[in-house]
Amino acid sequence: MIEELYRIYKKHSSVSTDSRNITKDCIFFALKGEHFNGNIYAKEALQKGAAYAVIDESEFNLPKGTILVENVLETLQKLANYHRKQLKVPIISLTGSNGKTTTKELINAVLSKKFKTTATKGNLNNHIGVPLTLLSMNEDTEIGIVEMGANHQKEIEFLSNIAEPDYGYITNFGKAHLEGFGGVEGVIKGKSELYDYLKANDKFIFVNANDQKQIERTKQANKYTFGDTDNTNITIEFQSANPMVHLKVGQTEIKSHLIGAYNFSNIAAAVAIGTYFNVDRNSIKEAIESYIPSNNRSQIIKKNTNKIILDAYNANPTSMKAALDNFSSLSDIKKIAFLGDMFELGESAKEEHQSISDYAATLTIDTIYLIGENFSKTTNKDKNIITHSSFNSLKDNFPSITDSTLLIKGSRGMALERILELL
Repeated sequence: MIEELYRIYKKHSSVSTDSRNITKDCIFFALKGEHFNGNIYAKEALQKGAAYAVIDESEFNLPKGTILVENVLETLQKLANYHRKQLKVPIISLTGSNGKTTTKELINAVLSKKFKTTATKGNLNNHIGVPLTLLSMNEDTEIGIVEMGANHQKEIEFLSNIAEPDYGYITNFGKAHLEGFGGVEGVIKGKSELYDYLKANDKFIFVNANDQKQIERTKQANKYTFGDTDNTNITIEFQSANPMVHLKVGQTEIKSHLIGAYNFSNIAAAVAIGTYFNVDRNSIKEAIESYIPSNNRSQIIKKNTNKIILDAYNANPTSMKAALDNFSSLSDIKKIAFLGDMFELGESAKEEHQSISDYAATLTIDTIYLIGENFSKTTNKDKNIITHSSFNSLKDNFPSITDSTLLIKGSRGMALERILELL
């Protein structure tokens, strides 16, 4: 069945899982979820120009254009893996608790200076996004870059078996998705499934030598290391982050548009991987220096007399602490932080929010607004900390702010970029 579907795919080479975004002659996969059933839209997809619609409910079968399978999602995943096996290109997979998407974008920016790359779009990094990324690769692709996200054990293992990467990189192990992984040790075990796959298949790993946990997990592996020490394959030195990260490789200085010392390792990974694939140093410098962050990730925005560090794409205790450390170290005159609840922490939520509240109080930040159900339950006598149980509460009591530097950081569900409209 997959071989037959693959022959059809090769004639069309474009797939869609959203009936609102149908391109002519594509193959529509009618996926199902908790609140939607793609089978219902199969006919509409065909009317809009799809060549075929892959469905798994016989009542939506049509005389022409539909392909009935047992399970659409499994078929999409099997087709992607079958396609990957035909691709004669190296694939780099990356995962980690923080910085995945930024690192992937940087690696892509660097490698595309020399190669025709195909990389994960945005953060389409799950059991649907990874197959779609693979199916977007074609004969022109010279290197594939696949981001993998997970919030439970065995997910990275599953995605690795679909993508079959030749190279891998883990950004870090942090306090993210603690609820699904069952604590920090669960995060380490879950993310390390990428290492397990690469080692079992005699593949290659890029390792941040500054991160002891990564060194420990890759002892018996084929690897290429980077860091600021001499016993690595490539030495990359951190210079400063006030607020943009500057680093040095040999005699080459690279001045990025990324804020925060926490972004150093993300940039360093891209420099190391580019070097491994023989991208020349000037091209690497050019790629990093021309990369501008977007999508609420470490963006610097000027609004009226205020400077805003917008990092509201997501948050967990590790990334929150790193953002606060960086913000506190800035030499700006007046600093105000808006911190939103961190999601998916399970039983650790109360403790982790209190820990961030306590930590924030020790830093050189003028005023700290804690927003959300969890943060509003924290207890802190510091006069500089103000809590709001919801965004609407903040909105109704929003202060007048001028001549200040603001940090806006919170989980995606908090949508704290809305603060920009209040300024």
